[in-house]
Amino acid sequence: MAASQQKAVYWLGNDTLRVSAALFAENRKRLRRALKAEKKLKPGSVILLQGGEQQQRYCTDTDAVFRQESFFHWAFGVTEADCYGAIDVNSKKSVLFVPKLPESYATWMGEIFPPEHFKEKYAVDEVHYTSDIADVLAKMKPSVLLTLRGVNTDSGSTCREASFEGISKFEVNNTLLHPVIVECRLLKTDMELEVLRYTNRISSEAHKEVMRHVKAGLKEYEMESLFEHYCYSRGGMRHTSYTCICGSGNNSSVLHYGHAGAPNDKTIQDGDMCLFDMGGEYYCYSSDITCSFPANGKFTSDQRAVYEAVLKSSRAVMAAIKPGVKWTDMHRLADRVHLEELVKMGILRGDVDEMMKVHMGAVFMPHGLGHLLGIDVHDVGGYPEGIERIDEPGLKSLRMGRVVKERMVLTVEPGIYFINHLLDKALTASQQCNFINNDVLARFRGFGGVRIEDDIAVTADGVELLTCVPRTSRRNRGLHGGGDVQTLQSNLNHS
Repeated sequence: MAASQQKAVYWLGNDTLRVSAALFAENRKRLRRALKAEKKLKPGSVILLQGGEQQQRYCTDTDAVFRQESFFHWAFGVTEADCYGAIDVNSKKSVLFVPKLPESYATWMGEIFPPEHFKEKYAVDEVHYTSDIADVLAKMKPSVLLTLRGVNTDSGSTCREASFEGISKFEVNNTLLHPVIVECRLLKTDMELEVLRYTNRISSEAHKEVMRHVKAGLKEYEMESLFEHYCYSRGGMRHTSYTCICGSGNNSSVLHYGHAGAPNDKTIQDGDMCLFDMGGEYYCYSSDITCSFPANGKFTSDQRAVYEAVLKSSRAVMAAIKPGVKWTDMHRLADRVHLEELVKMGILRGDVDEMMKVHMGAVFMPHGLGHLLGIDVHDVGGYPEGIERIDEPGLKSLRMGRVVKERMVLTVEPGIYFINHLLDKALTASQQCNFINNDVLARFRGFGGVRIEDDIAVTADGVELLTCVPRTSRRNRGLHGGGDVQTLQSNLNHS
């Protein structure tokens, strides 16, 4: 490791994680190596990435809290807004461009640092002002500028391509870089895995803190607030990875509850099932964890049966994951386990193989089994060119269709939900209605849902479980990820 990289460390003090600039130097090295393997690469190519811009709230002068653009962060680890970065594929030179700030910045925003400050902070070879980008790049004499343009297969949005005044003077290729950098981001390095272990550890402890304190009469948003406070005060996590989902009662069946129209504002009732899906983010690296449990700490027989069914599918999937398996097969495995358990509960009746043919699993789990995780909570690379989504209920919502590889980081998040809209459709569908015992199903209307979500890193022969929260529902059972749910409030208060 270069001496400059040893000194350049992101650290927020106390017990937060120290992240070396060597992480990003290694990412740049991997990207250059991968590009050199491309037959279409021209000698003398230079990569140009544009960072995120500081945004304001609509037409006001109120700044939104800045979070770096993900590809730029992956390559440079820069926390400031309005920057660019260049990487010479052949010479290895890394160049950071920072905005030249007006004198008034020193009055309102703080000290104006010279370029040398950023060179040391981020362990790059050169730092220049963004106003000089055309002149600096011209001196590098690139045969072609490789800019980033491609579609995010989760959002359907096209990532922003780098642009600056004077770029028309350069030859630009905006097709080569995107698929290569996506493949690099797909597999995590040892240093990246260490950060993801940290985000999971802090977020797991924050979930435990919520489970200790939840009770009837509190608002869902109070649990959201407690989670965010723990992540920030103990882990230095200013951002969460996504909007917190704190559904109780029937809200636990709303897959993306917590949005502006349903902002975690219900009062938690005695006997409610709680489904809390929350993850903290450290230095742009994400976590994504869901815990489901009864608000009063005591499972009813129906709540326990549904919870145990989901836990069984989670365990079955994690036992089956290893390099070479198809992620779509893992989704189908979760569906099968759910259907078998729903038959045991009496909600469904008939042959499970026949149920699979008519997609009964998607009635109770309409989302995908899980997704890639990294700098983005729904990380890039799920559907590269040549891999198409399977247009079937459930599977069409699966965010990755690839074969599992070592060093992928994935979520495993099976769930069973009682969503009136989907249940009513199934009851009127000729191919599905005969499998449903409506008399028993009626008992579960308003139940909500159960999701168990863990983050895993794929190893050479299986998985490393990154998440560590209570999972079993009974006392004196084997522990899976940190303890048992039912006795959490009483036990952990004294641990």
